[in-house]
Amino acid sequence: TYSIPPRTAITGLIGAILGLDKTEYLNHFSKKDADIAVQVLNPIKKVTLSENLIDTKKAGTSMNRIQQRTQIRVELLKDPKYRIYINHKNEELMQKLVEFIEEHKTVYTPCLGVSEHIANFSMNGVYDADTIDTEDMIRICTVIPENNITEMEFETGFEYIQENLPNEMTTDRVVTEYASVIIEQKTQAMKASVKNLTWLENGDHIVFL
Repeated sequence: TYSIPPRTAITGLIGAILGLDKTEYLNHFSKKDADIAVQVLNPIKKVTLSENLIDTKKAGTSMNRIQQRTQIRVELLKDPKYRIYINHKNEELMQKLVEFIEEHKTVYTPCLGVSEHIANFSMNGVYDADTIDTEDMIRICTVIPENNITEMEFETGFEYIQENLPNEMTTDRVVTEYASVIIEQKTQAMKASVKNLTWLENGDHIVFL
């Protein structure tokens, strides 16, 4: 279980909200068209549970007839909460997304992972943004791709982890790019000097995946 939703999963979530077909939504959210960043809002916690997979084909309509069961261990995120930053070159698509999120409206049911894990969402705001070229050490509130890091300060009391996440894939679900990202598990803003730093008018400094 990834600690954050990968970029590929976020594009699927946005596609579900907008009603884009699962065979086409990836065409609208390539890295050249859409900028996406992720901030961790709740501390990352994972739990492992046992789950029984049952053979329903032989049981018909009676649960009492189910005899074949396979017990597996599954890892789940506990109380996950994230802030997704997105910018899209297509102004019409971006405006539609803003309207849907503000009205808490979707075409398909959004979920995190499997369909049973339904995702809730709300609007944080719409902000102007600028790309900053600086070598200064800046507090960054999002996860940071390792390729963007020039220098990083590892601070006492922070919990850093590194994960490799699928970042781009084709409509045939073939991953074409993975990204190694640095995540602070306790939701604290990390201090680093990075390339392609983005500043928002609300004061946030972010890095896109």
